[in-house]
Amino acid sequence: MLHVALTGNIASGKSTVATLLAAHGATIIDADELARAAVAPGTAGLEGVVERFGPGVLAHDGSLDRAALRARVFRDAVARDALNAIVHPAVRRLREEAVAAAHARGDRIVVSDIPLLFEVGLEHAFDAVILVDAPEPVRLARLVRDRGLGAEEAQAMIDAQWPSARKRTGSTWVIDNSGDRDALAAGVQALWTQIEARAAQREANPS
Repeated sequence: MLHVALTGNIASGKSTVATLLAAHGATIIDADELARAAVAPGTAGLEGVVERFGPGVLAHDGSLDRAALRARVFRDAVARDALNAIVHPAVRRLREEAVAAAHARGDRIVVSDIPLLFEVGLEHAFDAVILVDAPEPVRLARLVRDRGLGAEEAQAMIDAQWPSARKRTGSTWVIDNSGDRDALAAGVQALWTQIEARAAQREANPS
């Protein structure tokens, strides 16, 4: 099994790339889905978040109010680190379970979608790393247009992550997503050819 990490800063188009890779046949393990499961009602993760940040981060139904929590942590590095310390161990455990299940099924190419791959130091845990990138002004415009955020809040979310230039040197492949969907699809098609070649090489030389 070839295990590839997929990462990219906010509004880079990483989720779209994950969808395109899935269409080519990759098994996708989505960190956002794992993060939601880690703080679902009744979990130790949610209890830890409420203990650290207070009941104001809960919605009326007892679930996590992600927007309220995001407003707290994106402007406060200490709070963000505290949140990561609560959520990341649970997410890692869930990812390990999903990878084990994929391996047991005999899945050939598994892609773990991890937004903060480099920030949490996981880039060396994978056979290869894909970085989806777009210029910061493009990503800022997408956040304002597509998510209805104010420019200041959108910029704070961008500033909370490492600059993509810092991530490029640690990536196996970089997908540019500054153009339209057709251009992105073509880039992913070319990338998939390289991923399949690497998977075949791994199968031929399993050691």
